[in-house]
Amino acid sequence: MKSAATDALRPRITTADKVVKSICPYCAVGCGQNVYVEDDTVTQIEGDADSPISRGRLCPKGSASLQLTTGDARQYRVRYRRPYGQDWEDLPLDQAMDMIADRVIKSRREGWQWEAEGKRVRRTLGFAHLGGATLDNEENYLIKKLFTALGAIQIENQARI
Repeated sequence: MKSAATDALRPRITTADKVVKSICPYCAVGCGQNVYVEDDTVTQIEGDADSPISRGRLCPKGSASLQLTTGDARQYRVRYRRPYGQDWEDLPLDQAMDMIADRVIKSRREGWQWEAEGKRVRRTLGFAHLGGATLDNEENYLIKKLFTALGAIQIENQARI
């Protein structure tokens, strides 16, 4: 016998206005997802049983992907801690992007190598990129293209299962 509270419970997906088929953004496996939307807000993300790749299953990262859109920890501002500083400060996005661009240009200029060991290399060792597991395949592709175009050779991603 169920309690009244248990009997009143309903799945989160019953009030959704629509279900959008999607692909998990975390790695190259391409697990299928059903994204439930209510009033233009994502309310639930579950594995897609129709997916021949994942057959309705999601790993822990894929299962938690709702947090990408609605999580309380999601930041909507730029947080910056100055060198040797102890406190974080909020910066406007334009200022933060300019700071990043200035540092990339400076590092590239100072670390540029035309030749190494008598061979033409045209590269920089002045910066590298290590991608994280929250980047999707498209973002990783674009980051690889950007850093290669800048002359970087140290480009890696830890988002492998």
